[in-house]
Amino acid sequence: MITEIIVLLFAPLQRFCETNWVRLGAGLAFSVAILGAQAPAGLPEGPGRATTQRICGACHSPTIVVGHNQTAEQWKDTVTNMVVRGAKGTPAELTEVTNYLTKSFPPNGAAPAAPGRAAPRPPRRFGAGPDDQQVVDAAAAERGKSLYSTDCATCHGPQARGTNNGPDLVRSVVVLHDRYGDTLGPFLKTNHPLSNDRHLPALSENQVKDLSHFLHQQMGNTLRTGPYTKVLNVLTGDAHAGAAYFNGPGGCNKCHSPTGDLAGIASKYDPATLQQRFLFPRAVGFGRRGIATTKPTNLTVTPANGAPVSGTLVHLDDFMVSVRDASGNYYSWKRTPDLKVEKQDPYAAHDELLDKYTDRDIHNVVAYLETLK
Repeated sequence: MITEIIVLLFAPLQRFCETNWVRLGAGLAFSVAILGAQAPAGLPEGPGRATTQRICGACHSPTIVVGHNQTAEQWKDTVTNMVVRGAKGTPAELTEVTNYLTKSFPPNGAAPAAPGRAAPRPPRRFGAGPDDQQVVDAAAAERGKSLYSTDCATCHGPQARGTNNGPDLVRSVVVLHDRYGDTLGPFLKTNHPLSNDRHLPALSENQVKDLSHFLHQQMGNTLRTGPYTKVLNVLTGDAHAGAAYFNGPGGCNKCHSPTGDLAGIASKYDPATLQQRFLFPRAVGFGRRGIATTKPTNLTVTPANGAPVSGTLVHLDDFMVSVRDASGNYYSWKRTPDLKVEKQDPYAAHDELLDKYTDRDIHNVVAYLETLK
């Protein structure tokens, strides 16, 4: 029976290999050879290479930057994003990384390509996305933005994210496949309407390329390297109003004290993390002094015919509950109608306030907490 199942599972693969004149064994060997041939090259030699390998390699393969050619400002933004996501390094080391990346992978630094296409990038093993990804020209994107605002924004929105009158272009297959206008141009030539009752013949080839650069820039802005991932200024509230809410409607002073557990909290967390901890205290994040910790949730479980057991929550759902007591002993029960479970959640009040806060309340309280240094 097992042999029959294996045959059924592998028969389609065998037929595919035979159809393409490759037997299964030879096909696997061929695949291994191709993967080996496409292994990404290491980082080029240069000042800052070791520092880049150490800092970037702490989270991912440092060779992920190979083939990504950017300006000095773009590399600076990339490194800043790395820091926001937890990369560690002194200011001097981060500057060294930025300078190394800028010198090693400048804009349009790859080999020349065929007209109208992006320069070929080194193959990326197990990577995502096309190897001929369009390199956005900032000046062209700015020109394309002006053109887009005039002819396209009415239907597709100011950031190309779509409206009730037109689809989201960031997720458009035509735009995703486009390189320097090679698919966008032909699509628009199918009598696609523009604003003011104009059509594509009113646009030159260079204008279509500029439009392509703008749309690819908008696509990049939705990724983790885009500006939408940068931390915004959250200190926009009124600290005095925040103190009033803290001691009044919010009821925060029932559990917290600015001279007790919250003393110096603004020195411990940066404003963005402070807001995150205030709203979602269970979430672990990075502050000015490193990683934050959370308080455990405790349970008291009383079986129908047994003594109550208290301990730290390990697992709780509609079917099972388990705890670990102060001595490290593990207990688990199947949840039944006669099993009593009492939960002591230190963050229950925060959960309840999520349904009551207004945006103004949130920013006011954060502004107040930022004064507690």
